[in-house]
Amino acid sequence: MRRRRMIAGAGAALFGAPAVAAESTRIPAELPDGTREVVHFVNPSDKRRMLCLTDRPPNYATPVNVFTDAVTPNDRFYVRYHLTGVPMSVYDMDGWSLSITGDAVERPVQMRLSDLLDMPSNEVLAVCQSAGNRRGFVDPHVAGVQWTDGGMGCAVWRGPALRDVLKAAKVKPEALEVWLGGADKPAVEGTPLFRRSIPMEKALDGDTIVAIAMNNAPLPVWNGYPARLVVPGWVGTYWMKHLTRIEVTSIPLTNYWMETAYRVPAGMFPVERPFVSQATETTVPVTELVVNSLIADPLEGGEVDRSGFNIRGVAWDRGSGINRVEISLDGGHSWQDALLDRPLAPYAYRRFILATGAMRPGTYRLMCRATSRTGERQAERLKINPGGYHDNVPRAISVVAA
Repeated sequence: MRRRRMIAGAGAALFGAPAVAAESTRIPAELPDGTREVVHFVNPSDKRRMLCLTDRPPNYATPVNVFTDAVTPNDRFYVRYHLTGVPMSVYDMDGWSLSITGDAVERPVQMRLSDLLDMPSNEVLAVCQSAGNRRGFVDPHVAGVQWTDGGMGCAVWRGPALRDVLKAAKVKPEALEVWLGGADKPAVEGTPLFRRSIPMEKALDGDTIVAIAMNNAPLPVWNGYPARLVVPGWVGTYWMKHLTRIEVTSIPLTNYWMETAYRVPAGMFPVERPFVSQATETTVPVTELVVNSLIADPLEGGEVDRSGFNIRGVAWDRGSGINRVEISLDGGHSWQDALLDRPLAPYAYRRFILATGAMRPGTYRLMCRATSRTGERQAERLKINPGGYHDNVPRAISVVAA
């Protein structure tokens, strides 16, 4: 745990000892009718209190107060599944192996966990975020899991680089994509298997790893045990859990999950390295994260001390780094700079804090907005798309100073 303590406490000299925010117990009022009536807090096995959005498949959001820390604990890290047939314990993964095949490898390879453990290991501190994070706040509402702010987390991931794993199969020059498959399965015949792909450029990036550890512990079952792909800077749909199958191919993957799901109008969002083999003239796959930020303390509807209080939270982007975070106390009419913690890693959260000083009694609408080192700032208005992806509009929360 030494590595995690070092990272989590990296800002102690600047921010003081890490504080514990009040526990979030409120169901966000912005969630659509029908959703608010069914979501509830649960304690899944090996997890602490989470917000259950769906039971089948399991989708659990992290309470917002957890994001006062730069590293999300394993037992508070969000859970996202697309299919209901999911491994529920380590025993469901007995006999696990990882196959590496495809028309763009010279020889198929079958790996065991011991093979991955014997390989050189990389470590990356990175945000994993659902592409639909905050979908529940989109207006007009769209179909899909109605995520709150908690469809994300940041962890220290460790395992061999994917490019080193692929070397065992001797990738051919004509390789175009890496197709990915996991152990979760559909409950109903005819439901498409959850399969995704990434371009060779991203597969060969040294920060793309086959993670076998998370925050210096084995991967939790809920988060992909015994191995999952980690694709820093990209949305979580590519971070295949319970990874069992890799195919290196010379052709694009064509299935529901690539051709229909997780797509947005071409040019809608900034992308540094487009997924060219999956793009069309009209749509492109959702890939890279957009700049975003979140206030984790105080909580919506909370009472704060009029003599002054701290506003704390995190900001993140696809890897260029956060350069500035601004805070508004009046719903976006005026802004002031927050104090930033030291940057921990390109793909990590960057914590921020603002001490308000003395306040007049009354209600305040707090907002935050982040700007990346490339100059990208959070959107002023929501970019409407059918999947409700990439909601990075600054969101106001109300508190009462008394």
